[in-house]
Amino acid sequence: MSIVIAPSDYKAVLGLYDTQTAIGILKRTFEDKLCLALNLKRVSAPLFVDPNTGMNDDLNGVERPVRFDLKDGGREAVIVHSLAKWKRMALRDYGFSAGEGLYTDMNAIRRDEELDNLHSIYVDQWDWEKVITKETRNVEYLKNVVKCIVGAICETLDVLKCRYPQLTVELNREVKFITSQELEDLYPDLTAKERENAIVKEYKTVFIMQIGKTLKSGKKHDGRAPDYDDWDLNGDILFWHETLNCALEISSMGIRVDPKSLDSQLKAAGADERRKLLFHKELLEGKLPLTMGGGIGQSRLSMLMLQKAHVGEVQVSLWDESTKRIAQENGIHLL
Repeated sequence: MSIVIAPSDYKAVLGLYDTQTAIGILKRTFEDKLCLALNLKRVSAPLFVDPNTGMNDDLNGVERPVRFDLKDGGREAVIVHSLAKWKRMALRDYGFSAGEGLYTDMNAIRRDEELDNLHSIYVDQWDWEKVITKETRNVEYLKNVVKCIVGAICETLDVLKCRYPQLTVELNREVKFITSQELEDLYPDLTAKERENAIVKEYKTVFIMQIGKTLKSGKKHDGRAPDYDDWDLNGDILFWHETLNCALEISSMGIRVDPKSLDSQLKAAGADERRKLLFHKELLEGKLPLTMGGGIGQSRLSMLMLQKAHVGEVQVSLWDESTKRIAQENGIHLL
């Protein structure tokens, strides 16, 4: 059963028809602004991959991908969790140069997702990746890209508010940068989620860095697979979502592992068996370009800008009877 929070006296700012129109405007506008900001080109991407290649994103390492067998030859395929690894190989195969990148519409099924106002088993996001150099593989370059993404988001909101002046959401263009360890030091008695809410409520727009590493407390701020982000050069972009009075993660991103960091992170995660997989072998042998990238949630961004209380108001998914009842009783129209 999912957990649903129903804000008191909630009333959607936009009706169903205007919501659908606004989502279309949002997506077209943001794609244009993101491409311009990061020098990206749109490409086609897979919905499913061969599980033996190691290209699927393992997320926190416990989520089960949706599997199905193929009629031809009895082979299996798995629905992607994200395209973090596939994009890196595509950049090489398509001949992208340093400073150039790609983006694609990524659709996924995450069967083990804990459902609530922000989470669905259906995931839709813009997956992007770009080639970088040894000279730009550093935290300052990471921060500059974060600022570019936040700028594209804020400019998209400006366009939406011109079309729909009844929208009152305000986003802070100034980003607060903080590491997960600094955040734990600041709020040692709070849980990771409580720390996120506290810092984002104060600064409105925050980038929490270095996610995946074990903190001084012996815990991790959040889980990260060991084979795509460099845990020293990654993070999450969060905005304050006034409708739900909570921090809303819009993007998980980072500079990707190089051979050295992949080697150390596989050891730390006890995942040395992955070294035999195609993606990992090629990366360890230095056959893949240095890259950075991430995913930007389409439904999450729609929720934020359109002041929606539930992700089901901006995407079609499956919900249990309790969720549907609570939503109906509180003016939350699930698509």
